[in-house]
Amino acid sequence: MSTTLSPAGAVHSSEDATRVAEANTLLSPKFYRTDYAAMDRIDVSPVRAEWDAMMAEYEGDNNHDHFQRTEAFADEVAMLMPRLSPELRQEFIDFLISSVTSEFSGCVLYNEIRKHVSNPDIKALMGFMARDESRHASFINQSLKDFGLGVDLGGLKRTKAYTYFKPKYIFYATYLSEKIGYARYITIFRQLERHPELRFHPIFRWFERWCNDEFRHGESFALIMRANPHLLRGGNTLWIRFFLLAVYATMYVRDHTRPALKQAMGLEPTAYDYAVFNITSEITKQVFPLTLDTDRPAFRAGLDRLFQISQRMAAAKARGGLVGKAQQLGLALAGAGTFAKLYCMPVKRNPLPLQVRMSPAW
Repeated sequence: MSTTLSPAGAVHSSEDATRVAEANTLLSPKFYRTDYAAMDRIDVSPVRAEWDAMMAEYEGDNNHDHFQRTEAFADEVAMLMPRLSPELRQEFIDFLISSVTSEFSGCVLYNEIRKHVSNPDIKALMGFMARDESRHASFINQSLKDFGLGVDLGGLKRTKAYTYFKPKYIFYATYLSEKIGYARYITIFRQLERHPELRFHPIFRWFERWCNDEFRHGESFALIMRANPHLLRGGNTLWIRFFLLAVYATMYVRDHTRPALKQAMGLEPTAYDYAVFNITSEITKQVFPLTLDTDRPAFRAGLDRLFQISQRMAAAKARGGLVGKAQQLGLALAGAGTFAKLYCMPVKRNPLPLQVRMSPAW
């Protein structure tokens, strides 16, 4: 999650790529730790039938041969890469670095939970999800190497700062990350399926099955939350609202700071983002008792304001000195105030369906 260039500027080497992945900003993917003992106590027996069906899908591993480079992939890269404009090239590299960091973050988190729990349901689930995320991260990193770059994933695990999240925050944030990841990738895949002439890199051909992995990962957390309904009631609904808004706002700001990437695909960033929000809102009705009213004019104006504040914040950081720091403080307060106003806007309530699981039908 990044600025138009990477958070630390243009990327020219693998060292630059790793440094960008290591950066911790409001818009960059995070690495997490959690309460492993609490994770070990999770009981999924209230959703046992749906859980066992999902685990059978993981065991079937229908993507075991998917995330591999082919000769045709390499030939297409060689043909298309020289056609990328400098701006598109940099934004695409930024996208790949952000994506590999996010995927590897999931791999590290799930693997750490797997190592620290004895609960057979959770241990097996985390092993399967870590497997999937490891494949994704490695596959993306190979595409970075086409640019002579690549993130040192082993080094990243050692040097990236970790944020502690309670298990319920992991559930809300990771569920949303996986589901909005599905919505983002399937929207891009469908666009390029309709307009193959706009496919400027072969990695987009892999997006459908890639995002179906993301969808299934989200299903896992949906089942955990529905098996523990206290996570979806009372004061916890305030946390749900917070994470919904944080994820949507981060995506909106990030996408509007790298417009060349969407424009190259024939997508307009604002229309793309709200299409993704609509898909995500429909999906999250399976587990969350509320959705954000993203069609409300005041909501849209608030996201625009957050983007403008982020642009001014970048300029203030570039300016430096006492004036720049004073501007950053004022802008940080303005951003917090705008976020608070967005948080207090009315939401849409919805009943939870009897059946939890959904199919990736978009």
